[in-house]
Amino acid sequence: MSQHHDHDHDHGHSHGFGHHHHHMPDPAGHGRAFALAIGLNTLFVAIEFIYGFIAHSTALMADAGHNLSDVLGLVLAWGAATLAKRAPTGRYTYGLRGSSILAALGNGLLLMVACGAIALEAVQRFVEPAPVQGLTVSIVAGIGVVINGFSAWLFMAGSKGDLNLRGAYLHMAADAALSLGVVISGLVIMGTGWTWIDPAVSLAIVVVIVLGTWSLLRESVLLSMAAVPPGVDAGKVRDYLRGQPGVKEVHDLHIWALSTTENALTAHVVMPGGYPGDHVLDEIAARLRSDFAIHHATLQVEEGTTHHDCTLDGHDHGHGHDHDHAH
Repeated sequence: MSQHHDHDHDHGHSHGFGHHHHHMPDPAGHGRAFALAIGLNTLFVAIEFIYGFIAHSTALMADAGHNLSDVLGLVLAWGAATLAKRAPTGRYTYGLRGSSILAALGNGLLLMVACGAIALEAVQRFVEPAPVQGLTVSIVAGIGVVINGFSAWLFMAGSKGDLNLRGAYLHMAADAALSLGVVISGLVIMGTGWTWIDPAVSLAIVVVIVLGTWSLLRESVLLSMAAVPPGVDAGKVRDYLRGQPGVKEVHDLHIWALSTTENALTAHVVMPGGYPGDHVLDEIAARLRSDFAIHHATLQVEEGTTHHDCTLDGHDHGHGHDHDHAH
């Protein structure tokens, strides 16, 4: 059924599964920007973490953690773009698209663990303060501002029309701002000797990471449970299908995510007048793609001569979210 896939599907930024419904150009064209930003940031995360350790600064470590989260995000956005091009095989009939959902889940869990470790370290620093080397902290974080600023600039040009790049751009800009906060805390510590500022800043950064990661985790769990993806309104899709000429009823409507950027749909469409012809279904599939961000639609046409009960319906009538039947 209407499986002429034009593989120009959008590749959302890892942190924003909410971007399903936008059609985006292919980020592989920005491979150089991705590669450069990933390389620079990975190197810097390592340096920042080591110096955080040397300078007794949990704020530097936390900033490294946040930078790492965005490097992972960039790798995911880039990897998802590449994997989505891999052709399906005998066993993986959807190709390796689902790996983006797994990666997002892994990314979320990894960051939560990192946050826990940094928060624990920061709390211990409140109890027994360590002599924080303010100058080192400010210099290293200052380099972070420069690197993140440069990375943001790399993505700025493409960020107007492409959500994937916009996500990357916003994250790099946010990182630059956080690193600036660490620079300031280092200067304040130099001036006043208040070492408690350092763990306080690191806890603030941890809160920022947890808030960002929470939605990532929630959405990746949703997607792995084959929930209707954020950004797709199942009710509107049903109404659209029902409103098509010749359609009397729609049942067994399922909408789920194949990857963080592509969605699939299956539905039984009752058309008492019989099969309307391929062009009608192709047109419906094209509309589902352009208006509802559903890239892979499979429709089963029925004449309504037998009574169908949705096999999944069970006692679920209260929800009526996934299935509803002839009113």
